[in-house]
Amino acid sequence: MLWSIVIPVKTTQSGKSRLELPGAERPQLALAIALDTVAAAASAEAVGEVLVVTSDADVQAGVEQIAGATWIPDPGMGLNGAARAGLERATHDARAAMLGDLPALTGSDLDEALAAAQGEERALVADADDVGSVLVTWRTPATFEPRFGTASAAQHIDAGHTALDVDVPTLRRDVDTVDQMRAAHALGLGPRTSALLASARNRAAA
Repeated sequence: MLWSIVIPVKTTQSGKSRLELPGAERPQLALAIALDTVAAAASAEAVGEVLVVTSDADVQAGVEQIAGATWIPDPGMGLNGAARAGLERATHDARAAMLGDLPALTGSDLDEALAAAQGEERALVADADDVGSVLVTWRTPATFEPRFGTASAAQHIDAGHTALDVDVPTLRRDVDTVDQMRAAHALGLGPRTSALLASARNRAAA
């Protein structure tokens, strides 16, 4: 079974507003995190396509350099509207919406989660705090109603999604704060985020 993965990405100017690191420009950091997430998703064996929904020109240009990933315009209806637009454009019957702030994500962890999701008509993977949702899946074409936002894990469960019990730490570690970035760093960051943080450390030390 091949999956379509939809990743809505905010503009880099508005993303990661709580993530301030010495020597790092926040828009560039948001861009690196998003592109590492997209590249990791595209590397998963179970993923047939990655659709990135964004209005950010830098994200669009970066996605064009990642094999297996394409972008579509953000319709301007918020995070859930963007995810829904991508899900409706996807080409595989099995479809998932995923957050774009998973800089430590590995293709193997995503494959493990998608393998578990095959047995459920609707499923989700909660974030490391068991409050938010990092991956929401549908096995067959349906009326897609992603519910990302405050306490989204509970909202998705209320909507009929089964919470998957899978050991996928790189998928569950979304990043919005410095402490969460430290946790992601301990798991191993993607190349773009890692290189940017290394440059930031050098600038801060200079």
